[in-house]
Amino acid sequence: MSILIDEETRVVVQGITGRDGSFHTKSMKDYGTKVVAGVTPFKGGEYVFDIPIFNSVEEAVKSVQADTSIIFVPAKFAVDAMFEAINAGIKLVVTITEGVPVQDMIKVNEFANLKGTKIIGPNCPGIISVGKAKVGIMPHSIFKKGVVGVISRSGTLTYEIVKHISDSGLGVSTAVGIGGDPIIGMKFIDVLKGFEKDEETKAVVLVGEIGGSDEEDAADYIEKHFNKPVVSFIAGRASPPGKRMGHAGAIVQAGTRTADEKIAYLESKGIKVANIPNEIVKLLKDVM
Repeated sequence: MSILIDEETRVVVQGITGRDGSFHTKSMKDYGTKVVAGVTPFKGGEYVFDIPIFNSVEEAVKSVQADTSIIFVPAKFAVDAMFEAINAGIKLVVTITEGVPVQDMIKVNEFANLKGTKIIGPNCPGIISVGKAKVGIMPHSIFKKGVVGVISRSGTLTYEIVKHISDSGLGVSTAVGIGGDPIIGMKFIDVLKGFEKDEETKAVVLVGEIGGSDEEDAADYIEKHFNKPVVSFIAGRASPPGKRMGHAGAIVQAGTRTADEKIAYLESKGIKVANIPNEIVKLLKDVM
């Protein structure tokens, strides 16, 4: 069992003929992911790595039964690409593209909820179910199969923490990079619900950062509803108030907490928080 994706997931790559799309398509395929189609308008009938290209997602769904999409198109086309995938009946859309306007993502989320489609991202590294499938840009060589689920707003922090978990022998079940924008699709709570039901996942690492209140919302949910051990790392302790750090959503402003305040809130709910990434393994072993 795994969450969101597995060996049977059938992926269509929107923007497969672009530089990033083709590079990561090969990586996903090499990992064993069933990449069954690509979409690039006006290039239907061509092939990339023996993968058929279609002019639209609708054609890919009808012809090869794609059920999951990953989007590599430029920001100005990403919103239309998400709407197209949702309208075609795709049930999971992973948007790697960064720079998607906030107001547009609000509309995308409304349409996705109406159609029963899950969105990961935008501005995210995607998802990997270790040993089964990868839909994203994560460097799969650092992932070792195991029992720890990872949910993160930060791509690079995900990789560092996963490397520590893999090297420790605990290993990773599934890792989901939800993205660091102010408005995203799936949030911490949405992924936690999946991990709660996943028999392979015995503990969860929640990687957050300054900005927004998603970490606090997750802490409230964990306290009341989540029955597996959770540890965390919160980035941004040195960030000055009012200045965005890295991600579009990582800014301390009115109504949001600093990193230290977030950490204190999580700890008040019984969640142990690492001071530095390599402390995550020790915390996991303490709570498992």
